[in-house]
Amino acid sequence: MGGLRELAAPFVVPGPCGVAIRDRLKHLTPQDENVLRLVGEHQGALASRDLRARCADGLEHGADSWASRKRDLTAQSSSRIAGAITKATHDQWALARRCQAAHIQTLEAGIRTLRHRLSLPIGERGTKRVAGGYRSRGEWFRKSRRLAALEARHAAVVADRQAGRVSVVRGGRRLLNTRHHLADARLTEEQWRERWEAERWFIAADGESGKRFGNETIRVTPDGEVSIKLPAPLAHLANARHGRYILATRIGFAHRGQEWADRVTTNRAVAYRIHLDVDRRRWYLTASWQRPIVKTIPLEAARALGVIGVDTNADHFAAYHLDPHGNPIGDPHRFGYDLSGTATHRDAQIRHALTRLINWAKHVGVAAIGIEDLDFTAEKTHEKHGRKKRFRQLISGIPTGKLKARLVSMAAEQGLSIVAVDPAYTSLWGAQHWQKPLATPHRRMSRHDAAGIAIGRRALGHRVRRRTAPPPHDRSDRAGHRTVQVGFGTPGREGTRPPATDHAPGGVPPNGTRKREPSASNTVRDAPSTHQWVQDSLMRTG
Repeated sequence: MGGLRELAAPFVVPGPCGVAIRDRLKHLTPQDENVLRLVGEHQGALASRDLRARCADGLEHGADSWASRKRDLTAQSSSRIAGAITKATHDQWALARRCQAAHIQTLEAGIRTLRHRLSLPIGERGTKRVAGGYRSRGEWFRKSRRLAALEARHAAVVADRQAGRVSVVRGGRRLLNTRHHLADARLTEEQWRERWEAERWFIAADGESGKRFGNETIRVTPDGEVSIKLPAPLAHLANARHGRYILATRIGFAHRGQEWADRVTTNRAVAYRIHLDVDRRRWYLTASWQRPIVKTIPLEAARALGVIGVDTNADHFAAYHLDPHGNPIGDPHRFGYDLSGTATHRDAQIRHALTRLINWAKHVGVAAIGIEDLDFTAEKTHEKHGRKKRFRQLISGIPTGKLKARLVSMAAEQGLSIVAVDPAYTSLWGAQHWQKPLATPHRRMSRHDAAGIAIGRRALGHRVRRRTAPPPHDRSDRAGHRTVQVGFGTPGREGTRPPATDHAPGGVPPNGTRKREPSASNTVRDAPSTHQWVQDSLMRTG
């Protein structure tokens, strides 16, 4: 491969395995809000103590310690609430472990880059793929100190991981650090305190199949009535039988409402979570449930009708439609989005762009969308793109995780499959082989459009390189044959020319010997007028 890294094989991304919908709790009375706050504070304090106990156990945690923690919580709440808290605690600890592993990978990527650049002579120029040496001895010295700091930090994180120690903050580390920068965040201490307490509340319950309406702790009836099973210390606030409190509101899920109603009517498990949006002063209820795992279609079935190749960029998706043989069809399409502003605005922009992309894919009649399996772990490091601050911010701003999750879930609802491909060299090879040949006075081709073709061809199992030109000059085979792109059984395929014996004249004897024919003229001008020059079809079939 001449120094190129090995490319991973494309694969069909598994579909979503869960659903979450949300609705607002409107027209709550002051008593309702007071009860929700008290429940959230009480159960949030229990969750904080349980998380501390779980972190103290570390890698020594087992079924016995889990059962012991649950027994301690049951006396102060209920068995079901205790089960929900311990499960949420375990999930939070596991998430911290995954983040710890990702942090170790980031440190290792930075250490590798620093060691490589420090090993090069000062002033040595780099390439587009590999950085060169540092420009001065002062910079070399500062980077050597940076390497020592990263190595010490890496050793500390690895020691924590081996010992099972994690750093977890209920409410979020970012909000915790905001406490020290209230002026920059334009918050008062009271406003920050309100957000901090709301984020640490715990009003959630896991579903139980077979129980009434799928959940015994937070129960929502098919007609929208919401009731909560109060913990033991707050049982005196109940306004219904069996220690339950019924909210003075009705909900109706506009999105997937019928699917939710089918589940609660048949008493299938539905998990609920209630939270407060401090900025809007609104309460919301989120319902979620699991779906049976749907088996993905075979890769060949996803390729049967062609694909849409999508190149992900900082401000748009560049998409191109390809037929099953890898040939581009029509003009490129671009679906723009704006990732500036709040997280809500960015999320809405991504959803809108994906909706337009999926609608176009349905219109052209493909069964799959090809997209890069992006992972910017190494590219985000300060050591790889040190002075290119805007480029690092550009890479870090692309929400690859959210994008892939949303695309998979939204495409599954429309019956489309997602084929993930290796992102290596797609922009480089796409621009090299496809940008200039497809550019016309009426069609503008960008590097991103050409990358979309490269991604689509890789998803179809073809090479990125387009078909080579016919043999030049005298039409001989001296320059080599054209590249074969389609299978041997496809009509009209381009292959190698047949051997010379297949062109023998009719007078050749059966034993295979042939008479010597007069030598052909070297130029077209000197050729006999009866000789016909035949050019193989250049129709793009592969």
